Amino acid sequence: MRRLFYSSGSFLTGDLVGDAVLQYARALAGTGDADIVSVPARTDDGLNGLAHILVGPASQIFTMPAPSNGDEPFDREIVDALNAKSHALQPSRPEAEAPRTDAVDLDLA
Repeated sequence: MRRLFYSSGSFLTGDLVGDAVLQYARALAGTGDADIVSVPARTDDGLNGLAHILVGPASQIFTMPAPSNGDEPFDREIVDALNAKSHALQPSRPEAEAPRTDAVDLDLA
């Protein structure tokens, strides 16, 4: 479980959710863009719901470990969507070429 701090408040969320939010915020900062994301959250009173956060270049977000009873706020679809958005914002990387098999032996001795 992670406590996600944003602006002057915080809420509890799952480890994977917190990581996905941070990765997406970093990716957005790299492009200068912003987005509103909705993530599963739990208040200090134990209420579950969705937190809506504006993330972008000026976002000051961090997470810290929090005690957990094993029942973390989590949504696989949200985590997958955030990870996909983060990946889409990364610079493209060229694929490695397959090793050539037509090499010529240059042993001139």
